[in-house]
Amino acid sequence: MTRLRPRAALDTHEVTNQPEPRDSLALWEGDAPLRALAARAAPHAAAPLARAAAAFGAPEFLEHARAAERNPPVLRPFDRAGRRIDEVDFHPGYHAVMQTGAAHGYAAGAWAPEDSALPRGHAAHAAMVYLLSQVEPGACCPLTMTSAAVPPLSAGGEAFAPWVRGALSATYDPACRPGPQKAGLTIGMAMTEKQGGSDVRANTTRAEADGEGHRLTGHKWFCSAPMSDAFLTLAQEEAGLSCFLVPRWTPDGARNRIEIQRLKDKLGNRSNASSEIEYRGAWAQRLGAPGRGVPTIVEMVHHTRLDAAIAPVGFTRRALDEAAWWCRGRSVFQKRLIDQPLMTAVLADLALDWIGGLALCLRVGQAFDGASEAERAFARLSVAIAKYWCNKRAPGAVYEAMECLGGMGYIEETPMPMLYREAPLNSIWEGSGNVICLDILRTLARAPLAAETLAAEIMAAAGRDARFDAAAGDLLARLKAPSEREARMLAERMAVLLQASLLMRFPVAEGVAEAFIATRVDGSGWGRTAGALPRGVDAAGIAALI
Repeated sequence: MTRLRPRAALDTHEVTNQPEPRDSLALWEGDAPLRALAARAAPHAAAPLARAAAAFGAPEFLEHARAAERNPPVLRPFDRAGRRIDEVDFHPGYHAVMQTGAAHGYAAGAWAPEDSALPRGHAAHAAMVYLLSQVEPGACCPLTMTSAAVPPLSAGGEAFAPWVRGALSATYDPACRPGPQKAGLTIGMAMTEKQGGSDVRANTTRAEADGEGHRLTGHKWFCSAPMSDAFLTLAQEEAGLSCFLVPRWTPDGARNRIEIQRLKDKLGNRSNASSEIEYRGAWAQRLGAPGRGVPTIVEMVHHTRLDAAIAPVGFTRRALDEAAWWCRGRSVFQKRLIDQPLMTAVLADLALDWIGGLALCLRVGQAFDGASEAERAFARLSVAIAKYWCNKRAPGAVYEAMECLGGMGYIEETPMPMLYREAPLNSIWEGSGNVICLDILRTLARAPLAAETLAAEIMAAAGRDARFDAAAGDLLARLKAPSEREARMLAERMAVLLQASLLMRFPVAEGVAEAFIATRVDGSGWGRTAGALPRGVDAAGIAALI
């Protein structure tokens, strides 16, 4: 597509001191920390990740993403004659984003075989989430849930094999028709009810046997991506709370009795439809053993948490990239903004959270693919730690990056407002902060191997820095008898020390690990706002990585 250069010489003034326009993003070539960390965590995936990054950063894709975010979905509960259809219409830009994400293996890549051209494995999948989150986070939700549904569906046996095959397709098929007639499937999840929230054992949705299946009756307060082809959901039966797969079409080809009550009017994540639904005798298949609904669906939640951990790192990266682009293209007081010491300090400080979060999440992705019991135990614990901390850092980082643009950071023509609206979301999804901290304490108490692997991962960097050694010793002593009151402090220290250990052992660039320890681990000379760095930090060198 030929693009005409904007006219800068206007009738009343000439446009100067503004960054040069850019209509594409160098999501791979311009991200040296990603390339370095991915080379260690997923060395086989460099080429497919580079291809995905080029597609996500292309001008046409950016336009699709922008249109999807600006034109939210619309609920159509009835057709024009008053018949119930319960469909949601999306802007064509949303479908284009979904197709591109699926084609590059967002949903299927984590489970791809070794001979696949997709970026296989969970570390590569985490990198994929990081890339797409920078551009259009709304489409990430249904793709994430589809990928995360594969383990529980695979454990369900032959009856669920067609759903697994559909979820693993690299084709996005938005058609509203039964699953067996589609080239690719998306899988959603519906757990939350009004009276229970995170306490899903308080759910009241009922399941009654009906031949080879069940009929579900009840209300679900949050159901994202309601146009998915099926949903994992929880319902009560005689044996207790069980997990069910609820397709949008019954086996005889009729619309299932899933009624969309309304779409949520959300702060952000606008391109993605989130809804309230009711099951009015909806046909369903039990997935897993009767009364074992929570352990069954938790396997899906475990995998969605990896995506919820790294998505805010993507938001932080995109916000920093926009801030650095602005600061390199604008001068104030006869000096480029990027060369102003105060601005450099702010960008460098924020970059430490970005790089530390990326290192941590890719390491967690590696653990998901680990074959040993120790790696699986580490994955269970570390994904919760990463989800907690990366999400707590993102809103402040995005805000500070927004401020770097001045008034333009508050304007919808930039991506900053979208990123700012998006930043708190993944901290709420799949377990809010306190829920995650309690989950961390339960894992430490019930799985001694998880605590052992955490300690081993942290202490692998012992002896390199006295400040780190002291902080690590203090943390491990506290973990011998952790209390609920200090759960947030412990989660924070675990995350910070894991990041510091990784940055020391696998350097991304000179000075990064030292600066991270001086600020996040020691902190004696670190202020309470971004850019309040202690002496000796190479701010210019770190900011140059953005």
